[in-house]
Amino acid sequence: MRRPTPLLPVLAAVLLLSACGSERSGAQNGEAGAGGTASPTQVSDPAVDGVRITSLTLPSASASPSASASPTGSTGPGGPVTADDLTLPADSGVFAAYEVTNEGDTALTYTVLFDFTTAGGEVMSNRRETVRDVGPGRTVRGTVRLGVLEPGMSTVTRVKVAEVTKVPAAEAPPEAGVCPSSGIRVTADDGDAAMGLRVVGLRLENCGKQDYALDGYPAVGLLDEDREPVDGVKIFQGSGGISTVTGFDDPPRPVTLKPGESATAGLMWRNTTESGTAVNVPYVRVRAKAGAAPVMVTPHLDLGTTGKLGVSAWKRAAP
Repeated sequence: MRRPTPLLPVLAAVLLLSACGSERSGAQNGEAGAGGTASPTQVSDPAVDGVRITSLTLPSASASPSASASPTGSTGPGGPVTADDLTLPADSGVFAAYEVTNEGDTALTYTVLFDFTTAGGEVMSNRRETVRDVGPGRTVRGTVRLGVLEPGMSTVTRVKVAEVTKVPAAEAPPEAGVCPSSGIRVTADDGDAAMGLRVVGLRLENCGKQDYALDGYPAVGLLDEDREPVDGVKIFQGSGGISTVTGFDDPPRPVTLKPGESATAGLMWRNTTESGTAVNVPYVRVRAKAGAAPVMVTPHLDLGTTGKLGVSAWKRAAP
């Protein structure tokens, strides 16, 4: 006569699997990462421009990357590979919870640069997060993940707020794939530098459904850290003698952009510092043309003591 199979071991296995499933879900919500489970450590560092890290989660194993290995039971260059030799999951398991508080009187969009560092403060990597449309008096919470560490990097044990920029939400460049009601998307690139000369590119994309006409130069306004106008800088149409860059002094020509087409312009300056007070311009308000809706970009113009900024005319971008 066949005996019935005891249910207790089966039930225990089911419960164990369920517990593992819950733990994995917790990892996705900020409780576990590479190397096993980990609990967040509360952080009491003061806020930087309204941004504060509230907790840091590190994996129970080292957050340093390891070399790749073969599957369990296979043979690698150094002989048989065991479970202890396996590479940790691609994600380092390092992440931080943060909160953004708007203490102003207008809705703001924040862009935050987070540095992931060693215990000695050496930056191993950084991540940039954008938190959009934070209303006055509101606090928005989020999570920033380190992701994958490149081989050879040291162990990450800290995260800090390295830089915060904040622009009026109504003037913030749109996120990728979103077309503003104006039908145009204006953005700034990361710029190019050579021997003290700086050039930042502006790009205007017609993401609307109608043709968009340009004929001239973008109108730019320079703003300080409080987004107030900066005095003492002369803005030139063209290079203004700052330097000779091919095409920068080309005269403006009419450009009509069909939907999906783009135009480019540029900002040029030198960060030479001599006598006087150096001028730093973190924010630039850009209007594609007279009457256009403003867009505030953050190229961080370190103008030194030169007091000059050159602006090139709009040109049709190459397809």
